[in-house]
Amino acid sequence: MRFLDIFKLTIPVLMGYIPLGIAFGLLSSSMLIPWYYAFFMSVFIFAGAGQFLALSLFATQATLFELAIATFLLNLRHFFYGLSVISDFSTLGKVKHYVIFGLTDETFALLKTATISGKNRDRVYFLITALNQSYWIIGSVIGAVLGNIIPFNYEGIEFSLTALFVVLSIELYRKNPNPKTLQLAILIGIAGMIIFPSSKMLILSLFTASFFLISFRRWIDE
Repeated sequence: MRFLDIFKLTIPVLMGYIPLGIAFGLLSSSMLIPWYYAFFMSVFIFAGAGQFLALSLFATQATLFELAIATFLLNLRHFFYGLSVISDFSTLGKVKHYVIFGLTDETFALLKTATISGKNRDRVYFLITALNQSYWIIGSVIGAVLGNIIPFNYEGIEFSLTALFVVLSIELYRKNPNPKTLQLAILIGIAGMIIFPSSKMLILSLFTASFFLISFRRWIDE
């Protein structure tokens, strides 16, 4: 598979990652965070929703423990779809660890849907992952730099995190249309806003949701 063919596969991700990366960079600059922090976060963390979540928790002065737990629960889905690529990744060579690190939802979707021959698997997997990460890095750096050198009205930009989670929720529901899961999530979210303190609402709601999903898994899957 030629590089151009691989690039064409990743164009949909490019169209999503560049704008979202810019939103992340702008949001980080609105918190007076130096632009290079956005760059290093995108290089060494590379977790779009996780990076937005980190900024929101920084803004509320959350503890490192709260940040770690929230990030873990947010990315818990990686455990499940990671299981479906174990056999594919086990045959990879030196690029295996990087591909595992860069396995985002979008990269996973490309790797599972693209027709990739065993001969070129290492190269193609690496390039798809690297290209997707480069889009996110470029977008976040553009946003962070622009936010630091150009006057910008940041009012409402924090809603990008809410919008991101809404889109992710819709896409997840479309892929797994289980009304019980959706209803449970809505009920826990509403109850969390009413019962839990605002500063702890996210953490406690995630714990509650995880408990119910594990405890009532059979009922949910029926």
